Parts: sequence; structure tokens; C-alpha cells
Amino acid sequence: MTEAVFRETTADPGTQSVPLAHLSLELGHLYMEDFEAGPERLREHFAEVGIWVEAARAATARRIGGKRPRISTCFLIDDYFTRFSTPAELIPLVLEEAERAGLVIDYLARESGCAVADRIELAESVMHRLVESPPPGSHGSRPPVSQTGWLANGLRTTPTRSALAEIVTWQPPQETAARNHSVFMDVELWSETDKGRLWSCPFLAAVWQLARLGLLRHLGEPVLVPKPWAGGDFPRDWDRLPPLLKLNDSKVAFSAYRTCTLMANRFLAVEDAVRLILDQVDVDSEALAQVAKRSAGEGVAVPEAVAQRATYVFYEEPANPASPDGT
Repeated sequence: MTEAVFRETTADPGTQSVPLAHLSLELGHLYMEDFEAGPERLREHFAEVGIWVEAARAATARRIGGKRPRISTCFLIDDYFTRFSTPAELIPLVLEEAERAGLVIDYLARESGCAVADRIELAESVMHRLVESPPPGSHGSRPPVSQTGWLANGLRTTPTRSALAEIVTWQPPQETAARNHSVFMDVELWSETDKGRLWSCPFLAAVWQLARLGLLRHLGEPVLVPKPWAGGDFPRDWDRLPPLLKLNDSKVAFSAYRTCTLMANRFLAVEDAVRLILDQVDVDSEALAQVAKRSAGEGVAVPEAVAQRATYVFYEEPANPASPDGT
């Protein structure tokens, strides 16, 4: 005779935790135009990046009290806005030029995976977690971001017309959390095309940051989980390449308490927009609690604001670079 065991469904953990490094260090976030420029462009990029890698490692070690830091490296390839060459031709070139500069890439990701990965609509999921910060004086006349596809950090320009005289009065935009003066931003998250919704570069980059920070979940399960690469030739079709690859036997986790992205200075405006988006995402509370508990157990301070966990180094751009929106 067997006994039936009854358990409350709420007793089961609702959100699975993920392993965390101290730092996720991104060694590149390039577009197809960069690759089209040839190996010399990649060589120049990794030469610039290599200068800052040791500084990032030293800063992380200092932040955690001089202990040996757990740092994983990653590289993002744009296969979302345009597709150039094939994984079989492109990835070995990237790895070769990184190795030439003395760098090792642990994880390689496709930007299209930030939109949809393993049949999960990641970008759509993050969009539904956006919580706009209503600026002082707003009265609900602005449609929500879910309708417009635009996200701001304050009150947009609002021209008003006097009822007594046909005079239009211009009102300047206002940043919600301005210090003395406003720095107003209005970010386009997507556009509608004849092929469907096209997510913007800043929005996909925000999804990428959340993944690197270990804060993305779908029904409590981690998403963008690295798939180990067994070696051999890479496929000739981008769609046959997993969204996130683990390229070596590194024991350091993909996600981390903090991220650092090393990139050309043409991406500065894009990454400002990324931080605006991150400030208005209602991140899974259990995932946040797990990070807070683990970091406290390690004695590692982690900023409360998610956007503050992402840091950057922008190097000087060469002449005639590709634009950051893939054009």
C-alpha cells in the first residue's frame, strides 16, 4: 500500500536561480558592416578592447576585496537587422582575431536571440514588463508605451493653445528625475513593417543586458541558456546556430552580478537609451531577490537599480564606421 503525498503548489520554487559570475565582460557588439570591412576592422577592434580588459579585471578584483574574480567573456553578432556571410565563415574569423589579440571568448550570442530564443518571445515578454514613470503634471493624455512603442524619461514637449487667443505656447520637455536641468530622452522601442514588428537596437540591447545580469525568466525558467559547442564546423545557416553558445570549457557562468561592455563610441547614444529602458522594466522580483541573497552571502555589493549594474568603456572610433543601427 502506498501513501499519497499532498503538497501546496506554492511550496514549489517559482523561479529557478542561475549561476552568477562577478562580471560579464562583453568583448564586442558589432554589426555586419563591421565584418564586411574585413579582418583588419576586427583586428583593430580587438586591439582597442584588449587595452581595457585588464583594467576591467582589476576593477572587479578591487570591488570584491582583492579575491580572484569570476569573469566570463561574451561577444554579440548582429544577425537580426542584416545577415552577412555564414556562421561557418564568420565565427572562426572572430575567434582567430580575438586570439591574435590575446583574448578568449567564452560565450557567443546572436542578436536575433534577444528577440526570440527557443520559441520564446523574449523582447515581447520584456515589453509587457515596462512600467512607465509618469512625470509630474502628466494627466494621462499620452498613450501608453504598449501602443506607441516610444518610452521617455519625462514629459514630452507639449504645445498649448490659449482659449481666448489663437496663440500657441511652447512648453519644453522635462526630465522626471532632473538635477538642476533636464536631459530628456524619447526612445523608439520598435517599428511596424510589412514583415511584422522590428525591435529597435536599444530595446534588444536592454534584453541582452537583462540576460547577462541573470534577470530574465519565462514561467520561472531561465532563458538564453548557453548551449555547449562540441567543436567541429559551425553551420552555414544562422537559424541553425543556437541563440547563445558556450565555446569552451570555462567554469565561469555566463550571467553575472554586473556587466561591462567594451565598444566603440558610436554606441554611446544607444547605450544611454538602454539604461533608460532598464530603469523602467519591472524585473522579476524573485530573480532580483535571488541575486541580492547570493551577493550578500559573498559579500559583494550590487547596486539596487538594475541600470547601475551595467558599465561601459567606449573607445575612440576609426574613420567611416558602420552606424549603430545596422545601416
